[in-house]
Amino acid sequence: MNVLFAIAGVVITELCRRKDFYVLFILTALITLFAGAMNFFDEKNIVRYVKEIALHLIWFSSLVIAIPTAARQIPAELENKTLFPLLAKPVSRAQLVFGKFLGCWLACAVVLVVFYLFLGAISGAREHAWPLLSYVKAMGLHWFCLAIVIAMTLLGSVIFSTPASNSTFTFIVVMAILLMGRYLNIIALQLAEPGRTVLYTIYFAIPHLEWFNVGNLLVHDIKMVSWIDIAIAVAYAAVYSLFFLCVACQILKRKRLT
Repeated sequence: MNVLFAIAGVVITELCRRKDFYVLFILTALITLFAGAMNFFDEKNIVRYVKEIALHLIWFSSLVIAIPTAARQIPAELENKTLFPLLAKPVSRAQLVFGKFLGCWLACAVVLVVFYLFLGAISGAREHAWPLLSYVKAMGLHWFCLAIVIAMTLLGSVIFSTPASNSTFTFIVVMAILLMGRYLNIIALQLAEPGRTVLYTIYFAIPHLEWFNVGNLLVHDIKMVSWIDIAIAVAYAAVYSLFFLCVACQILKRKRLT
């Protein structure tokens, strides 16, 4: 366990030194502040539009931070010739993969806390209400969604030759799931065999990341999901994350590190 946290600490330190998070946070803050300062026809519900814009920016920014950060972890170790000393500590390849995952995931937790605190402060200043528990639930679900994304990206990092190709492929897949994943079963009903079976198989095989996005409930002040639903979502995220990480470990064990 100490090995995992040591590797994770290096990943978090690396993220803090890079400018990705700071640039994205400043852009998100500026756009949100600009939207919050606007007032169309004295519309009292303008804060809902501000929250919706900010949540879309937060989701996009978190993916832009999480995917490239995870994609460059193992290739960077190979490029810098630091992977062999790590594995000679001795650190197993499974510990390396899980340590990298833990570091990226904890780093994303820090990022999400900053983003959601900013969103809560802006919307609270306009609404004069502070639904703290709703923000905590929304952020928690978002964080566990990123666990699946990070694990998927780490799997890609032992398959693709470069971090750029891995980041591009993973980002496209994640966005496709978020935008189209919930509609695949409906589209499948309109297809003939074997297309219907293939699309249904894809629908049930992919991790449905869109289930973790409860932004609409937060924007429209609808009753947030229950703790039982959150527990199910956490178990769902854990299963997919462990699956991707275990596959990555098996591939890395069989891969010649040259």
